[in-house]
Amino acid sequence: MSMDLQRLTSLLRQCIQRYDMIAPGDKIAVGLSGGKDSLCLLMGLSALRRFYPVPFELHAIHVDVGAGMTEADIQRMADFCTQQNVPFHHVRTQIYQIVFEERKEKNPCALCAKMRKGALNQTALDLGCTKIAYAHHKDDFIETSVMNLFLEGRYECFPPVTQLDKTGLRVLRPMLYVDERDVVGFTRKYELPVVKNPCPADGKTRREDVKQFIRESRKQFPNLRESLFSAVERLFDSE
Repeated sequence: MSMDLQRLTSLLRQCIQRYDMIAPGDKIAVGLSGGKDSLCLLMGLSALRRFYPVPFELHAIHVDVGAGMTEADIQRMADFCTQQNVPFHHVRTQIYQIVFEERKEKNPCALCAKMRKGALNQTALDLGCTKIAYAHHKDDFIETSVMNLFLEGRYECFPPVTQLDKTGLRVLRPMLYVDERDVVGFTRKYELPVVKNPCPADGKTRREDVKQFIRESRKQFPNLRESLFSAVERLFDSE
């Protein structure tokens, strides 16, 4: 049975309250890529806003890297934000040109992500936002912890709340308890206007390799995913 909006807001609220993410009067920027995860997060936070015990504002920011997203794609995102009663901000950049054409990076993801975050953070500051919400779901947390262990030799993961010292912004990841499979079901149930990622590196990353590794390993260790997530939660509790 697909996750409904009530279940999504319940999971968001559980995470937000456990990690004390939202204070009265917060102005939160949601990074909106147009993918299923960020659309799901925006819809969930918009619904949560209506009954959450403290008031907060939302703004949706799309950082356009210049990789070929069409005006029709941008308009679909803008229309979705209008339906959610959330202001939409479209930020045009030349990140694709710099990373892929000028520098011709062999491993483009790190530089691209850094530049996108920079543009997102600056736009959030210009709007007077105090926090930024990312749409990392439970599987992202699990996969990141495994990637760091396999590739860096250290067991770490991005936390539910991160303080950015240079800007004073706080990064929130409220979808900690939301499974990716539930995001997929939610997207279909509510017919979210997903925009295909135009990046040429999409689906060809180390994260995809780790996702496949976990999927294959579960054939021998059925509870692997649950055990990995328990380890991630204990990591957060120990910090």
